[in-house]
Amino acid sequence: MRTWRVGTFSMGASLVFLGLFLFLSKFFGLNLIQVMTGWWPILLIVLGIEILIYLFLSRQEKPVLRYDFLSIFFVGLIGTVGIVFSIMGSTGLMGKVEEVMASEERSFELPAFSYKMDDSIKRVVVRTVGYDMTVEASDEKEVSMFGTYRVQTAGKAKLLKSADDIVAANQKGDTLYLNLKSLPNQIGPFDSQGIVTATILIPNDVRLEVLGNGDSLTMKPRTLANDWSIENASSVGVDLQGNSNLKVEAIGAQELRGKESLWKIEEKKDSTIPDDSVQKNAVYQAGDGKYHINISGAYSVNLNTNQ
Repeated sequence: MRTWRVGTFSMGASLVFLGLFLFLSKFFGLNLIQVMTGWWPILLIVLGIEILIYLFLSRQEKPVLRYDFLSIFFVGLIGTVGIVFSIMGSTGLMGKVEEVMASEERSFELPAFSYKMDDSIKRVVVRTVGYDMTVEASDEKEVSMFGTYRVQTAGKAKLLKSADDIVAANQKGDTLYLNLKSLPNQIGPFDSQGIVTATILIPNDVRLEVLGNGDSLTMKPRTLANDWSIENASSVGVDLQGNSNLKVEAIGAQELRGKESLWKIEEKKDSTIPDDSVQKNAVYQAGDGKYHINISGAYSVNLNTNQ
């Protein structure tokens, strides 16, 4: 009585077809993941053909079939991997995996932003979203922003198409509100947060209020001719020129850096913090201190002067 071990031929044919597909993918530039996703149904065809051929060739009334379980297990394992690839492709997860595998860090320029100012605007309010920024006073009668951003991407296409993708400007009465936006981000397990480094130029004769979000800010008042205030930034650096006519006041800071001898410091313990951290109120004055820079809620304040 002849016995046919079902699975042996299928395993051999599967290895031949898999090797053939991988070999041809090198010459025709086929995507390896697409090959692994698309070829696995051939396993079922080969296994079915193997059984049909035996039944057709066998002249016995009751042909005896035995199964090579090791071979069938191997064929089933390859088929399962193919099914998993297909499910991931249909749900879009495979596309994310391919994107992550092909991605690399790239830097792009921020889309240029500018807003023409007129005499009706007396105050500018900037609301940040946690990116490191530099704010600088300018003689120009416009608010502008420029810089770079760095993201993980699989292509060379820019993530930001226009300035509206990163900042929203709205004028209400005598105030211009600038709300910065986070980089676009798709929800998924492979996402990574981009990095933005931006510089904002503010006319030196308007009042400025910066509402931070635990970010690091560098303030360059230069020839400032109005008051600035900064709230809730993690760290604030203030770069002053030698001919400044400013008064810098830090309220509730835990670290004062730079030339601490220039600060007039008042320390107090904060009972609401378990380790009894010491908060400092400090004032630095250059010239007559005509214009004020008030910093509140920052962990550290760094004063840089040319003196």
